[in-house]
Parts: sequence; structure tokens; C-alpha cells
Amino acid sequence: MSLLNLSSKLGKKKRKRIGRGNASGHGTYSCHGMKGQTARSGGRVRPGFEGGQTPMSRKMPKLKGFKNPNHVEYQVVCTGQLNVFEEGQEVGIKELLDKNIVSKKTHPVKLLSGKGELTKKLKIKVNKTSKSAIKEVESKKGEISLI
Repeated sequence: MSLLNLSSKLGKKKRKRIGRGNASGHGTYSCHGMKGQTARSGGRVRPGFEGGQTPMSRKMPKLKGFKNPNHVEYQVVCTGQLNVFEEGQEVGIKELLDKNIVSKKTHPVKLLSGKGELTKKLKIKVNKTSKSAIKEVESKKGEISLI
């Protein structure tokens, strides 16, 4: 490999070479026109400037309230959804991910009662549960442990 063999990528956009003589087509004024603000160095208006008119960003209302930095978003699993597992199986986040009941590995899981009734005895490991979900699992002789 040598400098002779090097070539630019196919379809690459060519750089505009300005101020390299009138024969180039971009000489004399170097694509800046004659006089005026945009012909000067640094002579462009800042982004969002609308010529002195009140900009759109200042006309829009501010959002009310605030975002709680300690807010925890749980993935909800209902007891009726757990019937896809086999009797006596240990159910954790990994197993829920495998069966596509939850979608995120990083978000904690909360077990609620609903979407049908639990019909099997299971050993469940979740981050949080409701009292009614605990009753439903224990009525089927199952176990719930919090991670």
C-alpha cells in the first residue's frame, strides 16, 4: 500500500474549497457575498434567534411540577400470568424474561393479583407484592420471597 493506491470512499461528498481563486468558482468573496453581517467573521445569528421577535422557545409555557429523582418504575406481573409455569417451579426475573412476561432486566418487578386466578403452587421471587397477591399465592401453598 502506498499513497498512490489510496482513494476516498465511494459516494463521499467533496469538501467545498473556498478562497482558492476565481477559476474554482469560489474565489474573491469566498461564498460570503459582498458586504453585510453574514460577510463578516462570526457574522451569523445564533440558533433560535428570530430577528428580535419573541422566539418560539419563550412563547411556550414551562412544564408544571417536577420529576422525582427517586421514583422507581415497577414492571407489573399479575398472578394469572404465572400459570404458564410448571407446578413447583421457582419463578424469578430471569424466568419471567424467558417467557416474555416482563421486558426489562433492570426494572424491579411487582406482583399483583388479577388477570385470572393462580392455579399452581409456585416459589416466586419478586421485588414487591400486594397483600392480595400474597394471599392468592399462599392459598395455593406457594411461597413468595422478596429480593
